[in-house]
Amino acid sequence: MTVATAASEPAVPPVDETSEEESFWDERASSGDEVAAGAVDDHVVRDAREFGVYARTGGWAFALKVARSVRPGGQAAGETSKVSAKEFAELAGCSPERVMRFYKAWDMAADDGVVPQFEALAPGADIELPDAEMWLSYYSSRNSATSVRGTAITAAAEAEGIRPTKALEVAENPTALRAAILADPSTAKAAQAALLDRLKEDPALQAELARDVLRTDELKKAVATESRAADRIGYVRQIAENGQIKTPAGQTVDAPVELRAEAERHLSLLDELDDDEEVGEWVTEAYDTVKGLVVQAVEADPELRVQERRTKFYSSLQKATKVFEELTFDDADDIYEDDMVQRLEELQLAIASCITALRKAAPER
Repeated sequence: MTVATAASEPAVPPVDETSEEESFWDERASSGDEVAAGAVDDHVVRDAREFGVYARTGGWAFALKVARSVRPGGQAAGETSKVSAKEFAELAGCSPERVMRFYKAWDMAADDGVVPQFEALAPGADIELPDAEMWLSYYSSRNSATSVRGTAITAAAEAEGIRPTKALEVAENPTALRAAILADPSTAKAAQAALLDRLKEDPALQAELARDVLRTDELKKAVATESRAADRIGYVRQIAENGQIKTPAGQTVDAPVELRAEAERHLSLLDELDDDEEVGEWVTEAYDTVKGLVVQAVEADPELRVQERRTKFYSSLQKATKVFEELTFDDADDIYEDDMVQRLEELQLAIASCITALRKAAPER
């Protein structure tokens, strides 16, 4: 802790908006030679002492001036010699908003018991100030920090264990963020991960991103490719983990031991791939191999082979039936074509042949 005195404290100058919140003096510079103060110009001595105060206290030295000179809210002008933030800003040659940022930082610190409350401070009063390292925990030089958006960014930054001022700076300069993402793969990767986390809780952003993907041919193709690869991996994983296969006709049956072992082998190879490795060829090989083994397993089992043919036939019959059920002939006069009648007659003959074949195969009753 450091005692700030009226003689050694720096005045509040009209400096750049962000200069005072950066504690870039971590320790006082020292040299091997001791210089007597009387041998040095008084202005140099004063500057050195003011430098030392700021190096030890950072923005607290300025915040104290505000805290002991600016009238707290609710206190009438006649009750104190303190002035309003607007009057103080006019005397300091800066904006009232700038003064209030120091005021609010002191207020938060006072609530935490780090510094005294405003009412306990009189103009010109000196107190022990906290270390400079604590200053940025309470102060932000950016107006956005107090907005709803800024509060959310600050909370997210604290949750990630970084300084809120850094996150606010990035949020206020999206062009710089874009440049970093375009130029640096690691930054793009971090942005991708953050965006995916945000998408989980933001349905509106999900819909907007989906529309952007559909409007962009390259992204649409990439999504289709990845979706197909995911389906194929799922096909292999189903066999390896659940021990079941889905036949070409759509039946789900237990997988032979050898087939399941082969699926497990290919799945382990896929799982061992690094995130940055191209998986397309590995997925295709695994899927084609396993699918070919499924076909062989079906053909090798006479009962399953018959059931597969029966399932395919029923599936085709149901589809054809549904198509004809959806046909209407209320407007036959408008749509009539000789070719339509001819094709239907050919279809009628094919159906008759099919019925005849099935009736011959029917068991005698």
